[in-house]
Amino acid sequence: MVEVNDYSGILRRIIQHYAQFKSAVGEIETEVIIDETLGHFELMRSGWINGRRVHGALIHVDIRGEKIWIQHDGTEEGIAPELVAAGVPKDKIVLAFKSPEMRKYTDFAVA
Repeated sequence: MVEVNDYSGILRRIIQHYAQFKSAVGEIETEVIIDETLGHFELMRSGWINGRRVHGALIHVDIRGEKIWIQHDGTEEGIAPELVAAGVPKDKIVLAFKSPEMRKYTDFAVA
């Protein structure tokens, strides 16, 4: 089991891993945004696909207190299993993109 002090490094590695993947269509730029002091971790995508603007987070995670709050996860498999594999206990991961009512049906923290 990892300590809360290790969360930043784990999140940084996960986000940098996904930042390596380039979009197969359009002209999409990838931007890693990390503020370890405030506990914010994001992987943003922006650009153009077929004349349409694309801009938004692929991954957005915050560290709040002693928990990791996954605000948005646009990856295919989800990063929660990767966090668990890295040693983060499930009760320290909040799937914030799910409503508080639905979180109680997951194996993860409610809040």
